[in-house]
Amino acid sequence: MNSRTLTQFLALARTLHFGQASESCNISLSTLSRNIRQLEEELGVSLFERDNRSVALSAKGQQFEVYAREALASWHSIRQELADTGNPLHGELSIYCSVTASQSVLYELLNRFRPRYPGIDIKLHTGDPEHAIARVLAGEEDISIAAHPGRLSRSLHFKPAMVSPLLFIAPAELGDADIPANAPADTADWAQVPMILSEGGILRTRVDAWFKSLQLTPRIYAQVAGNEAIVSMVSLGLGVGVVPKIVLDNSPMAERIRILDVKPELAPYDVGLFTLKKSLQNPLIDAFWGVLSS
Repeated sequence: MNSRTLTQFLALARTLHFGQASESCNISLSTLSRNIRQLEEELGVSLFERDNRSVALSAKGQQFEVYAREALASWHSIRQELADTGNPLHGELSIYCSVTASQSVLYELLNRFRPRYPGIDIKLHTGDPEHAIARVLAGEEDISIAAHPGRLSRSLHFKPAMVSPLLFIAPAELGDADIPANAPADTADWAQVPMILSEGGILRTRVDAWFKSLQLTPRIYAQVAGNEAIVSMVSLGLGVGVVPKIVLDNSPMAERIRILDVKPELAPYDVGLFTLKKSLQNPLIDAFWGVLSS
């Protein structure tokens, strides 16, 4: 058993999909399957329940998942302590965030971080922000950047970086009669507006709650993964969408978009950094945290 095997196990425990887990760990499907099988043989238990259609954590697997997270956190901490000889910090930090967050929040942080700590290498992964917190919990990343979900695992630490309003957006050029030029004065009219919404995550939860507060069911034209795709589809005149302001600010389609003055407003995103509380003992992560404070 080694740290790579534990990381692979946690990736599979999070995704419950061998293909996605192998891609996340940058290894082949056969290598992942072999490593998980060897881990189970070493432990003498089945960590996953498999059939031709699905993968699920066994009861023993759930118990081992807790150990794996704690063991990886301890491993990263002691490895850094042993390498610390009083010289400037060196090593590698793994960070996960959306493309938008990398262009806004992370860009400014790295501008301050790199001159101070040139010996620390950054390994950046970008993707759907919905997975950001889960990847830190699974031990796949040291730090992630995302919106605070409202409730947070006790094992996580969050540090706010910025607040971003959530905006209702419509195409600048009107074509579809059901797409309003301005926010509907009669809330009942929202039921006729074609909406382009995210498939899941915090944004979808808040939009669904907003429509529920109006006692309406949204007319969903499309559901997409990634906020950037919402801006693109709205700019083509396909419907009305909801996105964080930081996404619109960094979008090349911003000139093709109108912002609707919608009341009541959605609660804004509280965007910041996530890491495991135990990981704050790691000097590399502590250094990155300090840059945000400055």
